[in-house]
Amino acid sequence: MHLNDWPVPFLFLVALGGSIVVFCSYLSSFLVGWHTLAKRFTAQSDPTGEVHSAGPHFYSVYWRYWTHYGGIVRLTAAADALLLSVLFLFRIGHETLRIPWNEITFSRTKFFWKNYVVLILGNEEKIPMRISERMARNLGILDRVPA
Repeated sequence: MHLNDWPVPFLFLVALGGSIVVFCSYLSSFLVGWHTLAKRFTAQSDPTGEVHSAGPHFYSVYWRYWTHYGGIVRLTAAADALLLSVLFLFRIGHETLRIPWNEITFSRTKFFWKNYVVLILGNEEKIPMRISERMARNLGILDRVPA
């Protein structure tokens, strides 16, 4: 192989890797219910009032079927709604969501030894999302959760 031949296989591998990321990101949006939520809750405006953000780093978010979105989801709790977004690299199929609080119900659950807050997103869609109590506390939403 000549020195001038190396860009072609390298670019092929980069394109293949990028295609896999795009495909998996888009497919996972259907699996976890993000795509379903986006039909009604695609963000059209910025949050209002006091805002608390958590993520994407150091937090895990579990969706339907306990699908793990570790370190890629940012949650922003505002006075009027919860905003959800993902890191740029995984944004294909994951529009920013803005879900009003009256479209979210809360409960608690335990999985093995960890306590989680369960947010059921959308009164019609009923997509479960599980976050740690620490994340819920940092977002300022623990007072919305039944004891």
